Amino acid sequence: MKKPLYLTKSRFKMATECPTKLFYTSKKEYANTQLDDPFLAALADGGFQVGELSKCYYPTGHDITTLDYDDAQQQTLELLKQNNVIIFEPAIRFNNLFIRIDILIKTGNRFELIEVKAKSYSKKKDNDFLGARGGISSSWKPYLFDVAFQKYVLQGSYPKSIISSYLMLVDKDTTAKTDSLNQKFFIVKDSNNRKGVKVSSNLSKSDLKSNLLIKVNVDAVIEKIYAEELSTGMPAYTFKDNIESLALYYKNDERIVPVIGSKCKSCEFKASTADQELGKLDGFQTCWKEQLRWKDEDFNEQTVLNIWNFRKANDFIEQGIIKIKDISEEDIKVEESVDFALSASERQWMQIDKVKRNDNTVYFDIDTMKSLMNNWTYPLHFIDFETSAVAIPFYKGMRPYEGIAFQFSHHVMYEDGRIEHIGEFLNTEVGTFPNFEFVRELKKQLEVDEGTIFRYSPHENTYLNMIYRQLNNSSETDRDELQLFIKTITNSTKNSKENWQGVRSMVDLWDLVKKYYYDPITKGSNSIKAVLPAILNSSVFLQNKYQQPIYGSKTLPSLNFSDKQWLTKDENGDITDPYKSLPKMFKDSSDHDIELLSEGDELNNGGLALTAYARMQFTQMSEYERKELNQALLKYCELDTLAMVMIVEAWKVWIENS
Repeated sequence: MKKPLYLTKSRFKMATECPTKLFYTSKKEYANTQLDDPFLAALADGGFQVGELSKCYYPTGHDITTLDYDDAQQQTLELLKQNNVIIFEPAIRFNNLFIRIDILIKTGNRFELIEVKAKSYSKKKDNDFLGARGGISSSWKPYLFDVAFQKYVLQGSYPKSIISSYLMLVDKDTTAKTDSLNQKFFIVKDSNNRKGVKVSSNLSKSDLKSNLLIKVNVDAVIEKIYAEELSTGMPAYTFKDNIESLALYYKNDERIVPVIGSKCKSCEFKASTADQELGKLDGFQTCWKEQLRWKDEDFNEQTVLNIWNFRKANDFIEQGIIKIKDISEEDIKVEESVDFALSASERQWMQIDKVKRNDNTVYFDIDTMKSLMNNWTYPLHFIDFETSAVAIPFYKGMRPYEGIAFQFSHHVMYEDGRIEHIGEFLNTEVGTFPNFEFVRELKKQLEVDEGTIFRYSPHENTYLNMIYRQLNNSSETDRDELQLFIKTITNSTKNSKENWQGVRSMVDLWDLVKKYYYDPITKGSNSIKAVLPAILNSSVFLQNKYQQPIYGSKTLPSLNFSDKQWLTKDENGDITDPYKSLPKMFKDSSDHDIELLSEGDELNNGGLALTAYARMQFTQMSEYERKELNQALLKYCELDTLAMVMIVEAWKVWIENS
């Protein structure tokens, strides 16, 4: 029997982003880039732990665990016969609307509706969730819309009741009062191999006194939401009317006419080449074909959605300027740089101009980079950090989402061109705070000379600043020594009480890529996972060197590889992405999920590593599984720093041959 097409809170949330998506969701014939395993997503930020911790504040609560709509609703109705009751995940249906409320507290004729989110909240900063101009903060809208939808359904089902609605959030103004609270919520599998969360029997009253979660009333802002227009492109005007209208469209399986825009860039209903080979449909292309009367071949051309760091995509689309080839220099309003570095608009125009002229040549500012390289001190050091930041702190005194630095990789390039993977650090031991030992090992490896140090993106600088502050509150005997080291290789961040410029401050290779290098193959992306395949494709030196199985030999030492050939080609003669040759991180996860976690934007390439770290902290696994995951982490991180080395190697040869 076919399940009824209820409009749930997750589907409503999706519809507020784009109402046309309702037609594609739950249809297996359409490709979908969302994770197959929701626990992998929840692992990254500790969302599952926040949900379970919230239940611990209500020890008399009844948990409804069945996924069956009818069973869940029947159990809910039976419990609500009680005058006073607390229910976790109660199922409430009103007409064609269906919700599962995180926590519902019934006291006589009054309800408390509590939606639990693993999002940090500061009473001083976030207060009433309104922006400076009195409008609802855009960062809070998805969460508030969620509660507003649930309140509407609950009120419709119980019209004579008085309902108070709340968000239960992570209070970032507080600190953990006990150690290892984070590790007291771990993932287990039931007899049906379904993942769930188990709370440790060691969870104590002291753990719960930390008050890491804060309950915030949102009734006032919800009334504001109900009174305003939802968004352009929705089938109705007010929030409540849209709920009913969307529910009807979904029930009747009718597609809402799309309004295309910059939001389409993040559409999850795009079909990859692999999806297309499996016969999957592409929702994104369906919408664009309808609105623009495009054919399949039109999607082979780049659009305004491909332009790097472009904020005017919506404006261009509204004007009918969709394809890059139709953009003029006047449209971009190019502002010349005051120095030799490319300005943002100059880089954007370079990308556009190369598409318009079908120019696939690489741009590289040889003169400026030669001048910069002359200031580098050998040996060159390349480092990459892997980090984690979860909602519930690992250790006493830590704040929610305070960072953990658990891994780094370290390559060295000598002046004669020799390359060596000289060092690394990895600590995934359950319940161990690695940050100070992390810095000690980094110091030990970097203080042997005065060579220039490279990072890729501001991430490493940000984390070392954070550890500097953590050391302020520590009793480490070498605290001053470690802090002095940090200050020598970093710059202070904007929120720092102290200001410094390290005498050996790390050079940001990502920043150099943005300013002095562009390869059209990257289509504007500066992510190292986009730049590496591009530079392998354009550098004859790299091709000749790394097509040989020399990595991990005496001539090119590695700590984790032996006689590795990094450059290979597929059946079409195209160079394959080196990251594709790494071992699969999670053998029980789909290739689809692994691919999504491996992807990242320019500032967030560590999704796979931080998920692996979280899994090792919160999942029961054998020593063999733990060892295999450790080895995979070491190899992934090593390739990140090797990729940095390859970029510099290619640049050096281009300069030498100029």
